Amino acid sequence: MVRTGQIRRPASAVLGNLALAAVYYGAAKVGLLEQVVIAGAVVTPLWPPTGIALSCLLLLGLWLWPGIALGTVLVIWTLTRPDLAGIGVVAGNTLAPVCACLMLRRVGFRTELDRLRDGVALVTLGAFAAMVISATLGSGTQVLTGALPAGDFWRAWAAWWVGDAMGVLVIAPLLLACRTIRPPRDVPLYRWAEAAALLAVTVVVSLVSTRTSLSVLFLVFPLIVWAALRFQLAGAAPCVLVLSVCAISAATGRYGPFTGHSLLEAMVNLQALNASAALTALLLSAIVTEQNTIRRRIEQVCRELAEVVDRLAPGESRRHWPPEH
Repeated sequence: MVRTGQIRRPASAVLGNLALAAVYYGAAKVGLLEQVVIAGAVVTPLWPPTGIALSCLLLLGLWLWPGIALGTVLVIWTLTRPDLAGIGVVAGNTLAPVCACLMLRRVGFRTELDRLRDGVALVTLGAFAAMVISATLGSGTQVLTGALPAGDFWRAWAAWWVGDAMGVLVIAPLLLACRTIRPPRDVPLYRWAEAAALLAVTVVVSLVSTRTSLSVLFLVFPLIVWAALRFQLAGAAPCVLVLSVCAISAATGRYGPFTGHSLLEAMVNLQALNASAALTALLLSAIVTEQNTIRRRIEQVCRELAEVVDRLAPGESRRHWPPEH
């Protein structure tokens, strides 16, 4: 007799992979709204599906890898006729987040991103190292099939790698932060007001700085620091996303601070901005979260010690608690 659970598990796996494929496809269509053509290859400055894929693998498990492959196939099917180059793209887009997940698990990565080492691991292994796979397979197979001239390999490779890496740096922290958010309890009204003001100011500053010809893009960094210090990753990640969307729109449209630049120059400036903002938010948030966790543990130990002292010598703990600084 076949148990109900044995039937339900494959069915859940199929539904989960189909759901991921649909989300992957939808995110890809959004990412392709700001596509650019470099050396005949269609690339995007920010590829959201990569960040979504890695987040799902980290949170739910490696059993979702077929959903990534299926989502990539659907994207390719809507763009061009499937061929050998498409197989390389599917393989690269699937293997890159899978290898990133395996490497992060190997070093003890925690999805809460509450330690500096977790932020460093996500940047170095999840974004920079693993995305070499997708860029190499995607660009390499296009060269082998003649879809991309061999002399343009490195330009296409660099654009491909940066787009995938930015997808991890911008999208993955946001999704991981959403997973750790809990319903607020007894949150003071001023905290809500501060969060709303932070988001509003970030939107305004991002829009103004990416639409004026003045080089004032640096004005958004104090806001990212503010968000990381006060709200950690849950506040900093949305700010980075707002800035990235505004900057990508300005760079691909060649207006604001990107006016008069070539496509290559605009992409270099854009990715330098996105990478700096994402790294600032991710690493500073991890440092603040780690320090807050250590402080809470110290306070808990002090309370437990005070209770022990109170039991052994009643009245002594009240005389010396809280400790003087």
